Formats: sequence, C-alpha cells, structure tokens
Amino acid sequence: MESIETRFGTIEYEPANLLHFPAGLIGLPTLHNFVVIPPKKDGPIFWIQSVDEPDYAFILTDPTNFFLDYRVVPDDAERSTLHIDGADECFALSVVTVTPDQTITLNLAAPILFAPKSNRAIQVILEQSDYQTKTPLPEIKQEEKTTG
Repeated sequence: MESIETRFGTIEYEPANLLHFPAGLIGLPTLHNFVVIPPKKDGPIFWIQSVDEPDYAFILTDPTNFFLDYRVVPDDAERSTLHIDGADECFALSVVTVTPDQTITLNLAAPILFAPKSNRAIQVILEQSDYQTKTPLPEIKQEEKTTG
C-alpha cells in the first residue's frame, strides 16, 4: 500500500489498481497514473486523482447519463493501446468542468476511453465531429422536473 497527500487529504492506494494512461492526458503527457475516487453520494460523477503530480485531479462522468446517443468506438490502434480486443468492454468518459457561475459542461470532443479489463485509459480527440469541449448539460424540461 502506498499513499499520497492531495486536496482530498491522504489517499492510500494499491499500485496494481491504478488507472494507467500510457500517453498521459492531452496537454499533460506526464500524468500517467491515477487513483479513482468513488463518489461519496450516489450520482453520475467521480474523481480521478493523479499520483504522478498530486496537484491534479479531474471530475469524470459517463456522458450517456446526459446525452443518450453519445457513442465513441475505439479504433484498432486505440484498442491496441488499451490492451483489449473487439470483444472487450470500453467506456467513453467525459471530463466535467464547473465554471465560476456554476455552469456544468462536459468535454465531448476529447473523451477518455477506459478499458476495465486492462485498467488502461487514453484520451482521444474526435476529429470531424460536431462535439464541443465545453458542452453544457441539457436543460431539464419543466414536466421532467415535476414527474421525474
């Protein structure tokens, strides 16, 4: 068991259980290993905390919780990097941003592809797509608020 000091306090982790990004994140190529911090409350978001540089942590979510038709299928090179084949599961996750005015956006243009089998992840850029890096959450219609 190892530990790091973070904004969340001391986090203990098993090195074998780290989420590994072989290429780092876009713009942060030295961040390779992360601890997944499960949510304290039920909900669609969770944190990943860098163990390489403890000042970095990111909020992630499954974008299909908000955008039902969002799909990203890894190509052969991405599957190779993730150490998975065509039959293995791969999930697309989005980085969540909360602005100072409390607007919540998802980065749908550069999702993180996560393979549970290998515990590896890569961030990819979706070229030739209409997805945005700061996509606001869809508005909930009034009747959904009262019935849901």
